[in-house]
Amino acid sequence: MPYRRFGATGLQVSEIGFGAWAIGGKAYGAVDVKDSLRALARAEELGCNLVDTASATVYGDSELVLGEFLRERRSRWIVATKYSFQPEGMTATLEAQLKRLGTDAIDFYQLHWLPGDPHLDDELYGLKKAGKVRFIGASIYAASDIDRVIDHLHLDGVQLPFSLLDPDPFLLRVDRLRQRGLAVLIRSALKEGFLTGKFRRDATFPDPNDQRHSWSAEKISRTFDEVERFRFLEADAGSLLRAAVAYPLSYPEVSSVLLGTKTAAQAESNFHEIPGARLSTPSLHRILTLQDEMDAGGRRRPAALVRRVLGLS
Repeated sequence: MPYRRFGATGLQVSEIGFGAWAIGGKAYGAVDVKDSLRALARAEELGCNLVDTASATVYGDSELVLGEFLRERRSRWIVATKYSFQPEGMTATLEAQLKRLGTDAIDFYQLHWLPGDPHLDDELYGLKKAGKVRFIGASIYAASDIDRVIDHLHLDGVQLPFSLLDPDPFLLRVDRLRQRGLAVLIRSALKEGFLTGKFRRDATFPDPNDQRHSWSAEKISRTFDEVERFRFLEADAGSLLRAAVAYPLSYPEVSSVLLGTKTAAQAESNFHEIPGARLSTPSLHRILTLQDEMDAGGRRRPAALVRRVLGLS
């Protein structure tokens, strides 16, 4: 398992992180808690040292399950979780999270999204000063969120979506992220599982608790077609799954790619088969060309800069 610098925090994190969102709820299908505990144990054996979850209701008992696992091994893990704007407020929510996780401090505490209330920023800074959290960040969704973090907040890192199919907002602000030196966690690298290559054009998700249940047949078909355009990467990386994770890891600004994991079998795949996967220079060139072709919105990514960051120019 290769490790990477976590921004300017001094932490070194596994390049593949354990996304624990699914281990306590049903948002990604039914869960066997015992299998989830085995998954965490296997991930640790394979070198994973970063786990990310949240306190939002949709994630159910994820923090409780994680706390049970960490009971005898807290020092081996970098624990990241989030404040999801519960009615009781940030400080009270954090205290409950610390209890569920069985720890005195959270390593990386994130706002689940950027709030409009500036006083919440002050409360977050205060929790860091008090030692309740070691480092702070935000889960973000748009390029404008990155601008706000860099221009107005004093955070240690961000978490954002980035995949072969959805390269923004990362590519739109890769220069600013590099200059600021923020830790960058990547989520949704597999595009809700479609970039594993295991779903067909006519895939359905009948479980109402599965967040893909609401996807229209048109959206599923369109996503399938987009995935097919990247099948050429299988020859380079060995599988579409490995290629999908190798792509964000091609950028040195990325600290770790979070992969949702809830079974021991998934842990074997995510933390044994994927780490170390890399893409060739010709493949990276072709990816950027395809992404430009798929960008109907004309977001004017800094193509020359992106190629320079990747060492392609």
